[in-house]
Amino acid sequence: MPQDTTPPEVITVVLKGYPRLSETFIAQELLALEKRGHRLHLVSLRHPTDTSRHPIHDEIKAPVTYLPEYLHDEPGRVITAWKKVRKLKGYAKAFATWRRDLARDKSRNRIRRFGQAMVLASEMPEGCRHIYAHFLHTPASVARYAAMMTGLPWSCSAHAKDIYTSPDWELSEKLNDLEWLVTCTSFNVSHLKGLETQSSKVELLYHGLDLSRFSVPAEKQHVLDGSDGNAPVNILSVGRAVTKKGYDDLLNALSILPDDLSWTFTHIGGGPLLKDLKLQADDLGISNKIDWQGAKPQETVLDALRGSDIFVLASRIADDGDRDGLPNVLMEAQSQKAAVVSTKVSAIPELIDSGETGLLVPERDPEALSAALEALIRDPQKRTDFANRGDAKLREQFDAQTWIERLSVKFPKGIVR
Repeated sequence: MPQDTTPPEVITVVLKGYPRLSETFIAQELLALEKRGHRLHLVSLRHPTDTSRHPIHDEIKAPVTYLPEYLHDEPGRVITAWKKVRKLKGYAKAFATWRRDLARDKSRNRIRRFGQAMVLASEMPEGCRHIYAHFLHTPASVARYAAMMTGLPWSCSAHAKDIYTSPDWELSEKLNDLEWLVTCTSFNVSHLKGLETQSSKVELLYHGLDLSRFSVPAEKQHVLDGSDGNAPVNILSVGRAVTKKGYDDLLNALSILPDDLSWTFTHIGGGPLLKDLKLQADDLGISNKIDWQGAKPQETVLDALRGSDIFVLASRIADDGDRDGLPNVLMEAQSQKAAVVSTKVSAIPELIDSGETGLLVPERDPEALSAALEALIRDPQKRTDFANRGDAKLREQFDAQTWIERLSVKFPKGIVR
């Protein structure tokens, strides 16, 4: 009997960068797909910049190809790719599409996207039957051009910044070209459906949380009430120091807490605004109560969540439209029974029922945020109630295993043989 030499079907996954500490939701999805028999090949537009990685990254078996981050860094590779792909049947269509896009977006980034797409098309993994991009901006552009060149179908997972900082014309045209798109909030679904000109391709698919990786905490009874100077209430936030996270609003909120309250604040995360935030804390006179820990791997974050009393995220919509979708770290905080305070931005109210499973305040409102923090600092029983109800809702409605099945069936069944 002749041996089957047909290569296994491969899903080529286009990522902005890999691995990234801030994108555990992507790593969670990749590992879950592999466990369901899909064979993946990861393609990253950027080399990693984080100095550490999460344990989950070591469990993912997929090989990784790094495209030229800047075309001038690898001119020989780009030229070799062009010589190969210009002979493909779909190259003319891809080139014409890119020229039309470039006329509306005259940027170096647009040029880079097409060069990266040529390299991707020329070095497409053997057995690839589908291209799948995470993020609807740059990664989806590279996936789209490469799909046109090769004739392969492509799809996308959209999140937040990629949707709200991209022009409508580009989103609409990508939605016309792709096979399907999943996005992680009902808020995003409504926005994208309004841009569709064909039959519906957009579907809600929460990232959820892989609860098998987050042990059920022992019964956590909040007891501190901020009245004892030797036993401060521990306030924690985890997130990159970028505009949409609202850390300047949070520092202002902390600075106006009543003097009789005993609290500490811990921040975990890197980001370009850290230096400015530290200076702001100095000016506000609260630096002695703040521990800036920088970026940390997930196991360290989990330890911090378990030891926290309140988790706060002051998300807001940045001036350029960038915003959070449904931050996974809020789910992680609930899984460890921290009481959560956040803002009414994007899909955060889809997770947190204000007054039932946490507290939500308007964005860019330090006074309201401070009042919410004060209320929870002074009332440990309310923190306990919010933590228990938040954890229960999380486990009932946001279990990633439920949602990943809906994604898995969309792909060609690339079982490793």
